[in-house]
Amino acid sequence: MGSNGAVNAIEARQVSKVFGSGEQSVTALDSVSVNIRQNEFFTLLGPSGCGKTTLLRLIAGFDQPTAGNILLMGEDISLLPPYQRPVNTVFQSYALFPHMTVAENIGFGLLMQGKPKQEIDQTVERMLNLVQMQKLKERRTSEISGGQQQRVALARALAPHPKVLLLDEPLSALDYKLRKEMQIELKRLQHETGITFVFVTHDQEEALTMSDRIAVMDHGVIRQIGTPHEIYDHPADRFVASFIGETNFLAGQVVSLRGKKAKIAISSGASFDIELPGGMSVDSGQDLSLVVRPEHASIITGKARPTLRGTLSNIVYFGTDTHYYVDVGDAAPFIVRTQNRRDTNTSLKVGDAVGVAFAEGALQILRD
Repeated sequence: MGSNGAVNAIEARQVSKVFGSGEQSVTALDSVSVNIRQNEFFTLLGPSGCGKTTLLRLIAGFDQPTAGNILLMGEDISLLPPYQRPVNTVFQSYALFPHMTVAENIGFGLLMQGKPKQEIDQTVERMLNLVQMQKLKERRTSEISGGQQQRVALARALAPHPKVLLLDEPLSALDYKLRKEMQIELKRLQHETGITFVFVTHDQEEALTMSDRIAVMDHGVIRQIGTPHEIYDHPADRFVASFIGETNFLAGQVVSLRGKKAKIAISSGASFDIELPGGMSVDSGQDLSLVVRPEHASIITGKARPTLRGTLSNIVYFGTDTHYYVDVGDAAPFIVRTQNRRDTNTSLKVGDAVGVAFAEGALQILRD
């Protein structure tokens, strides 16, 4: 059940998947449990080989779990073949029929289901409007662009109105600008259809942009599930913090404890009172890692007292913002991201001695 008492669209219970046997066996999923709500845009995010596509294939029925169960709308579908599941999949390669028109491709699944011609025509027309492809409905799919082919693949998958739509990195073949446009389109389609979308990607920005919730995966396990805001601002551990966006790690030591707060000193000598994450306990004198996002810090010059001091080792201009790399004596430079405005200080140059400042609330304690 979901948090509001509704049945979850998808529920994975202690699901494992092992390929091969004996010494040659590979564990792709290791006792994974996750609930995906109805009418949710849910993203499985992680590096190559983390198990995200394996989990998607198990939901689709293309593979069976070695252990555990998968439920769809409360019913166990672990052993059902793909064609008996009210689920459709959009792959990286759209697998369209090149000799068929756009309209014929969209209606193909309904034709195979034996739907009446009038129902097929009405559904195809509705899907063409949904993906804004009405003017190209008589074109063969071999005669349209990659972005248009992707819309056709989406329309074909949505036409039978599945309970869940699975998307396996469907934007990876598109150029950057079209990819950004299609991210917005996908979110619109999910909202308008009310269908649960389960989206697989290794692109952090894509996941943050589109998702209601994200599951960050690594080596066959889920490291954290949360909203984009929770994942980015409150990473559960070092892997999540390093995988989602750019970040700065600082070595810290617990100086003293008071209730749920710890006074933590960093190498510059500055100390901060930081609230411990729920369920985390530390000891006085313990070494731990802290994280600061680049946009939560600033470069300061002049007489203001900085949190860190260092030397500018690199300046990278990105148009909308600039990244300043400051050598503060740690293994990696400290990155400060500053949004570019008309009054932005452009006099800074590599080799300058600068200070770095950030507020106490910018620091997060990590579970290593």
